[in-house]
Amino acid sequence: MALSVGWLSALAAGLVFVHVVLKLCFPYFWRDFFFLLKVVRYGVKLEVFKLTSSVSTVLDRFIQQAQRIPDKPFVIYDGRSHTYRAIETRSNRLAHVFRDTMKLKKGDCVALLMSNEPDFLCVWFGLAKVGCSIAFLNTNIKSRSLLHCFNCCGARTLIVGADLVESLDSILTSLLEDNIQVWTMKSHNENTQLHTLLDKIDAASDQPLPAVLRACTSLKFPTLYIFTSGTTGLPKAAVITHLQSLKAAAGFWAFGATEDDVIYIPLPLYHSAASLIGIGGTIELGATCVLKKKFSASQFWSDCRKHDVTIFQYIGELCRYLCNHSKTELDKVHKVRMGIGNGLRKDVWQEFQNRFGNIKMCEVYGSTEGNLCFMNHIGKLGTVGRSNFIYKLLFKYDLVKYDMVKDEPAKDQYGFCQRVEKGETGLLLSKVSTISPFFGYAGSKQLTEKKLMTNVFMKGDAYFNTGDLMAEEPEGFICFRDRVGDTFRWKGENVATTEVTEILGLMDFVHEVSVYGVEIPGMFNLFFSTYLPAYARPLFIRLQEVIEMTSTFKQQKFTLVQSGFNPSTISDPLYVLDIHQKTYIPLTDTIYQSILAGDRKL
Repeated sequence: MALSVGWLSALAAGLVFVHVVLKLCFPYFWRDFFFLLKVVRYGVKLEVFKLTSSVSTVLDRFIQQAQRIPDKPFVIYDGRSHTYRAIETRSNRLAHVFRDTMKLKKGDCVALLMSNEPDFLCVWFGLAKVGCSIAFLNTNIKSRSLLHCFNCCGARTLIVGADLVESLDSILTSLLEDNIQVWTMKSHNENTQLHTLLDKIDAASDQPLPAVLRACTSLKFPTLYIFTSGTTGLPKAAVITHLQSLKAAAGFWAFGATEDDVIYIPLPLYHSAASLIGIGGTIELGATCVLKKKFSASQFWSDCRKHDVTIFQYIGELCRYLCNHSKTELDKVHKVRMGIGNGLRKDVWQEFQNRFGNIKMCEVYGSTEGNLCFMNHIGKLGTVGRSNFIYKLLFKYDLVKYDMVKDEPAKDQYGFCQRVEKGETGLLLSKVSTISPFFGYAGSKQLTEKKLMTNVFMKGDAYFNTGDLMAEEPEGFICFRDRVGDTFRWKGENVATTEVTEILGLMDFVHEVSVYGVEIPGMFNLFFSTYLPAYARPLFIRLQEVIEMTSTFKQQKFTLVQSGFNPSTISDPLYVLDIHQKTYIPLTDTIYQSILAGDRKL
């Protein structure tokens, strides 16, 4: 008996010791362990799909949920609730119209140009039920860019929302000449060259089409094409497979969301955050989402209170807009407990939580076409993700040294990349493998190959080039530093635009900051401000009433960089740092010419 008590005491002491060691040396061990357990469990399910001839897709999951919880609200839009059954029934009717009237068949690609609304989902699901792949078109792109998108994905049919028909005026003739049929979400249309859909829906059957039409035998089969913003050129059509859709749909669940959550989606459905993570995640959980046609800072919190929202999707600029909006006594009166998104600056993050309450902000790092994802499940301020040795075993990635002067990865004497030390900034590369495949872009083998780096650490290997400069802290947190091209080198030092942006943003009179480097002949690049080392202070300041943004609230720096700092071609007020007066003075043409000639010291 005494021996048993002794063993039990020793075991208890050992467990206490292990607990204390873990708490002190590995404070996130158990949270990492259980989070990775969920990720691995879901990954195993996807691997099982690969071994079978039948794949359960996001659409299949929706149909299951419509049978399980038919009367539960799936989408709340403009104050009206749409149940799982209602969306399922309407998408069935549309599927019959697509097959019987429009003569679409399995394997066809259809382009979708619609704003956020329930019929976006009905059309999306209806096309998928016929077996079509769908290209989500950015509602902000026009003319040449829009035509380019059709060429990328091979779509021969366009479905356009009623509110966007006029946006086709400049290219309708070109579309029709290319034998692209255009269908509108209207009951009638004055232009007889445009077909109407709404008048055909009510007469269509609401019975499901044969499941064989939507059946999928491979996770690698393309289901969607989602276009990049095209900030540095024409949009690129990222291939979205069933594998990527299923992974994205598990995001909310991985962060701890449940079917009882109400999810607020103010982001555009034509991008992956809202469609794959937002809608896909709502379906996976069997939850309810509040879909907003367009983000509104003035309506955001009133919407959250009205619909008892518990989780919202964001991008960094969205949170900044909310912080800039007028304060009220109701700022902390809501049920929101979690925000899931990306691109949240550390200063905005802190201000957001101070003002609106201790909402857990879960950053997700990844790109639409990328093969790597980081998730900040801990919620640590200012970090985009979390990694450890287990994660690295599953998902191979590396941070490599980057030469800012040559604007390319630094190589060793053998021509291979060099890994950075813990805490150092490096270019993030993700190894292409069966677990982390890269599917590239539709219609452009050249663009696909351009995103890949080969012979990185050994002959024959291949890595996806994220184009992002990151750092991994000793504790394993991943920090975003800058985009390659945004970071620049000045006076022998690397300057991150994010660092300068945060400092300038502290000034009360500054509404918004865009930091970028411009080329100065005979020198390296530069830009901006106070409380910064000399090499990081801005040489030039350009004042604008409004900074141009993309549809996903990213700053349009490309045109600013291209325009340079010539006062004779730029109408905005320009200022240059006078190192003798230690102040900024108007940039005149005379000063500009002296800079070009190398006569003025910078």
